[in-house]
Formats: sequence, structure tokens, C-alpha cells
Amino acid sequence: MNMQKAQQGFTLIELMIVVAIIGILASIALPAYQDYMIRARVTEGLSLASGGKALVAENIADDATGATRCRGFNSGVAGNVVTNTCTDATGNIIVTMNTSKAGGAVLTLAPNLQASGMITWLCTGTPHKYVPAECRQ
Repeated sequence: MNMQKAQQGFTLIELMIVVAIIGILASIALPAYQDYMIRARVTEGLSLASGGKALVAENIADDATGATRCRGFNSGVAGNVVTNTCTDATGNIIVTMNTSKAGGAVLTLAPNLQASGMITWLCTGTPHKYVPAECRQ
């Protein structure tokens, strides 16, 4: 006699294990995804400041005294950027991000005139976990 056993499906314990695994993965993935989204929004601020970097570098090259490093700087804001300012005396560009969507990150880009006449930029920012990799000094 050929007796076939009917398929009975998953046991309760197997289903509970699957639900537990999904819960653990979700508890790890959601915060990581949220941090990733905030870092992407902060990068928007760095992109907005890049136009100002070229302008400040040109002004430094034109005026060795540095009194007008921010001449012509556009302090416009867009998207998640709350403020975008430039300090005439130093040429520092400071970008402040939206608190609710971009973690309230603040990026500071400082020009550094090399002996060769070339300008390099030092980027710093807070909070450290949200700023782009090039700004984590």
C-alpha cells in the first residue's frame, strides 16, 4: 500500500523564527538607511558650496590682500540648505543644513593658499557621522 502523507505546511516555531529574523534585520537596516539618507542630503550642501569655492579661489588670486575674498559670492540656498555664507577675511564657506531632514550638519570649507600659488580646501563638519568622507578630518 502506497500511503502518501499530505503536506502540512510550516510549523509555528518555523514561522516564529522567520518573523524574528526579519525583525532583527529591520532593526539594523532602518537606522542605517536613515543615516544614509541624511548623508546624501548633506552632500547636497557640499555641492552647493563648490561654486563658491571657485569664486573665492579666483578672488584670492586677483587680490593678494584677501580683503575681498567673498566678492560676488551667492549666498542663495536650495533644498535642505538653510544658510550658505562666506567670510570675507578668511574666505571660509559655511553651509548649514536643515535640522529635521539633514541632521543640522554644518560644513566649513577653508581655503589654504600654498607657496606655489595653488589653493587647496580643507573641509570640516559636524556631526561627524553625517558629513561626507572628505570632511571627516
